Amino acid sequence: MKWDTLIHRFANYLRLERSLSDNSVQAYVRDVTKLKQFADISNLDVSPMRVTTQHIQNFLQYLGDGLEISAYSQSRMLSGIKSFYNFLEYEGMMDKNPAKLIDSPKLGRKLPDVLNIFEIEKMLNSIDMSAPQGGRNRAMLEVLYSSGLRVSELINLKMNQIYFDIGFLRVLGKGNKERLVPIGKSALKYLGIYMEEIRTQIKPQKGYENFVFLNRRGRGLTRVMVFTIVKDLVRATGIQKRVSPHTFRHSFATHLVEGGADLRAVQEMLGHESITTTEIYTHLDREYLKQIIEEYHPRS
Repeated sequence: MKWDTLIHRFANYLRLERSLSDNSVQAYVRDVTKLKQFADISNLDVSPMRVTTQHIQNFLQYLGDGLEISAYSQSRMLSGIKSFYNFLEYEGMMDKNPAKLIDSPKLGRKLPDVLNIFEIEKMLNSIDMSAPQGGRNRAMLEVLYSSGLRVSELINLKMNQIYFDIGFLRVLGKGNKERLVPIGKSALKYLGIYMEEIRTQIKPQKGYENFVFLNRRGRGLTRVMVFTIVKDLVRATGIQKRVSPHTFRHSFATHLVEGGADLRAVQEMLGHESITTTEIYTHLDREYLKQIIEEYHPRS
């Protein structure tokens, strides 16, 4: 069976049986398509079922040495390829997954930049609240920092997912998994101002009636637009860090851990499937403690 046919069937399996989002499905498809392209340029006249472990190892070497793709990206692509061959095994088209025993490239854990509370306040207070988009932007960033949402969760937040009376959001995360996330008083305040005084002045376009955050034309915001809003604020405040919307999520989690929050509770709020992912914030916490000692201890 040809590559394109199997990749198409793989995409349908991910979408229908594993209920993955369109973005996740496209990422998996890109990974397998890159392996197909490698087979083409290497003149490997093989079907997916005839690919060997050595072929995949050669592919990873090509990514690193030939294309200079990072170990992180190689590891992600290998994960996609393993899933593809798991699917072929599941469908009974292969007896053995040729990628199963291949180890992922070693990754050096890179800790993300985190904003301290003073930097967050500086960014929030620099927003021009006299402009309608200023009120919307303040509400968005307050929600990002207060609840640790992913950008995709923020821009897809619906009106019926906000529970003002109990201070919670019902969030639809990765893999369409729902979770309840608390939201702080400050975020609720600015969210209420935006929804009562600003959003009511915007006529939503068809399909966006229930979306919380809208642009001036009544459509939902894009990830790029939120990224641009944050970048403009960073530039305006002169903060010398690599800041993106995701930085607010990192800052939310780090400040909770610094304050002594239980790691399992933080995992639940972030919607991490594995506690290992959440554990990065204990590393960030140790870096913070080290910084405190270096700055304030008389014998440091």
